[in-house]
Amino acid sequence: MNLSTISAKFTSGLRSEQMAAKLGIWLGVSFTVAFVTGLFSHFMQHPPAWLLWPSRPVNLYRVTQGLHVIGGIATVPLLLAKLWAVQPKLWQWPPFRSAGHAVERLCVLLLVAGALFQLVTGTLNIAYVYPYPFGFLQAHYWTAYVVYGALLIHVANEWAKVRRNLWTRVESQERRRLLFTVAAACGLTALVTAGEAVTPLARLAVLAPRDPRVGPQGAPVNRSAAAAGVATVPDDYRLLVTGAVRTPASLGYADLLRLPQHTVRLPIACVEGWSVECEWTGVRLRDLLLSAGASPDAFVVVESLERAGGYRSSEIRPPHWSDPLTLLALRINGETLSADHGFPVRLIAPNRPGALQTKWVKEVKVT
Repeated sequence: MNLSTISAKFTSGLRSEQMAAKLGIWLGVSFTVAFVTGLFSHFMQHPPAWLLWPSRPVNLYRVTQGLHVIGGIATVPLLLAKLWAVQPKLWQWPPFRSAGHAVERLCVLLLVAGALFQLVTGTLNIAYVYPYPFGFLQAHYWTAYVVYGALLIHVANEWAKVRRNLWTRVESQERRRLLFTVAAACGLTALVTAGEAVTPLARLAVLAPRDPRVGPQGAPVNRSAAAAGVATVPDDYRLLVTGAVRTPASLGYADLLRLPQHTVRLPIACVEGWSVECEWTGVRLRDLLLSAGASPDAFVVVESLERAGGYRSSEIRPPHWSDPLTLLALRINGETLSADHGFPVRLIAPNRPGALQTKWVKEVKVT
């Protein structure tokens, strides 16, 4: 049995150029949103030296990362429908007719394989399952460029079909019903996932790996104090302010409590898509740094008591540390921070990935 025979077995009256074009347009929009929001998240966590992300609006990272993860999961039914719609063409024989056609087919192969890779590994990542030997972050990041580049080439190759079918009404009721079913499946998938970021929908979030209402002191944590090796804080704990300052400081926990306390409401927004808004109370980082004589355009590094781990320290640039909402927090939701939430002191800042909201802070270095 050759590929032409296999292709014939997958024919269906519901398939058409128009059906494939409509699904392709939806998929292109979804992939564009995922690509842009993914880059936003990546460069917030790993910004080049010249890039100063704004601290406002405070929910910007929460919204973009929610779109990235929830929208990515909701894309699964759409991608499966698109692959079904074009399946006979994927099996066409001969596989290519010329050098140009071979390049076109290679782009389609990269697009299909890359899209499946992104969705599968992305879904496993938010579930904290890593059955593969490579690092998720770099693989997901670089594959995104491959997929989106292949998508742009594919759209250019198929633009005549896209333009021909962009605004036309689907010609049969059965095909309209199929498109509605795909849209409904995507919407339902989003609905039963969105609760990890949209708290009122939390009861419906049966596909979400995290419930934003569940965790110590009413908020989830990704890394516990025991896992970080800081379940016990030294009795002689001091918070140090060092580096390019006029007056270095060494503050005990009682000293921090005696400083002016401020309360803000800010979300913890995780790269895995979950987020929750909490009330935080503590010392404004801006006040602490300016009282020590830090320059208004200084870069700051916050270091944790945690001895190892990719996020044991984080850089805070002027737009964030100078924002009055940025705190060295001592309390969450009216309670003293638990060990899992970063006791004795943790960073909380607006429009910032949760991985960079450093816990168990021991030192603030000004550069």
